[in-house]
Amino acid sequence: MEGLLLHALLKALPELPAQNLGLAFPEEETVAILLKGKEGRVANLVLHYRPPKPGLYLEEGRLLGEAKTPFQRMLEARLKGPLVRADQLKLDRVAIFDFGGEKGFVDTPPHRLVFEATGRNANLLLLNEENRILGVDRVITRAVNRYRELRPGLPYTPPPPYEKLDPRTLTPQDLKSLLGKPFKDVPKAVDGIGPELLKELAARMDLTPETLLEAAHLPRLYEEIRRLLEDPHTRTELAETLKRRWAEEEREALRKPLLEALERKKQTLLARLADYQKALERLEEAQALRRKADLLMANLHRLPKGAKEVALEDFEGRPLSLSLEAGLSPAENAARLYERAKRLEALAERALELIPKTEEAISDLEEEMARVREAPLEALLKQAGKPKAEKPLGLRYTSPSGFTVWVGRNAKENDLLTRMAHSEDLWFHAQGVPGSHVILRTEGRSPSLEDLLFAAQLAAYHSKAREEKQVPVDYTRKKHVWRPRKAAPGQVLYTQAKTLFVEGSLPKGLDEG
Repeated sequence: MEGLLLHALLKALPELPAQNLGLAFPEEETVAILLKGKEGRVANLVLHYRPPKPGLYLEEGRLLGEAKTPFQRMLEARLKGPLVRADQLKLDRVAIFDFGGEKGFVDTPPHRLVFEATGRNANLLLLNEENRILGVDRVITRAVNRYRELRPGLPYTPPPPYEKLDPRTLTPQDLKSLLGKPFKDVPKAVDGIGPELLKELAARMDLTPETLLEAAHLPRLYEEIRRLLEDPHTRTELAETLKRRWAEEEREALRKPLLEALERKKQTLLARLADYQKALERLEEAQALRRKADLLMANLHRLPKGAKEVALEDFEGRPLSLSLEAGLSPAENAARLYERAKRLEALAERALELIPKTEEAISDLEEEMARVREAPLEALLKQAGKPKAEKPLGLRYTSPSGFTVWVGRNAKENDLLTRMAHSEDLWFHAQGVPGSHVILRTEGRSPSLEDLLFAAQLAAYHSKAREEKQVPVDYTRKKHVWRPRKAAPGQVLYTQAKTLFVEGSLPKGLDEG
């Protein structure tokens, strides 16, 4: 149900205050309130309040049906007295009905009925005079909606606020914000208009969703929006030529998300390629660091301890000034320089290996983009309908004795793999440093020492201790691993662990996955 249609139906109610002649419940998700207006007109206000297609209708005659749910029985008991007010939040799909209550042996105070015709989030709520929820058809908790809770006892919070143009106060000047935008963006800018009324506007103006709005379109658009405000019912059929253009644009739009996804992958690969090129360029920096370290080592006997800067001659006899880190000896400064040079050389070596693979992947993506641009729409439709093959979770290896080994690549995978593991599987993690969760899938069987070392080395390699000579790796049964309450994914505590010391490199015979 769209906002302008709800606005029109509220205007068509019997004149308020309207006498409340009683409630009926034709279905479990429907309430009908029989109203008699000041002018004597009688009509049922029918609220169909559950997803996926909520709606508000006015029907003649008396409808029948007893209360079928506890919430309906609450409505029947408390919704008494005349309907004194019917309003709408802006032109949103939310209607508010105030009932005046009635005097009697037991007085019934005024109550408010809130109808949210918001698609899959549709709901019906009964509030007291203080706007506090007494009853609700569908309870909404924080686990479902972080913005608001809807449950008895809480103050009522409306749906999130928004800013759009109001058709009731709209001027032609206001529509200039739509210049250059596609016609399908009208509902984003103008309140109360949804997909069906957009199609009605399109039929009246002979436009398609992707038509870019120009200055010449705006006067007519303003007139048709004003007409919709007075009569928001959809009556105009799309002309055959417009139907074909509309369908063609909708089908052609399939290419756009495919191309955008491929372009994002391409940009990611181009960024990686640029990083690899920079790593190669820094190879000269690594050579310069090594020369400085060699020079320090060759002059250790001449250098004072604690010096911040030393003046030396390089191996070609040219004067050279070297800055040293305070608090480190000359030998320790040289070791630091060697370590930095080693890291830069490792990055350059890795870059040499990955540059051709990345260039090939970029070329493949460009070919795929060209194919998507030229492919018949029917082929794209078939492709879109095919289920995507699911990628395996984490990295998978096989231990020397044939056990499967899982390795998480990020916090989410660490969390999921650990939860998926059998209680008797073995869980590995590098001690005291961030890294992957590694699962040796033993399911209670006894692995060999080679299997344990294999899994431990994977845990060391896939951690911040990669490439170190001696990495302590803890392992324990998965049943002794748990995620603390409110901890982030991948953060765990564990007990009854043993420790292995291994190198922080891949086990022999494995390539990086």
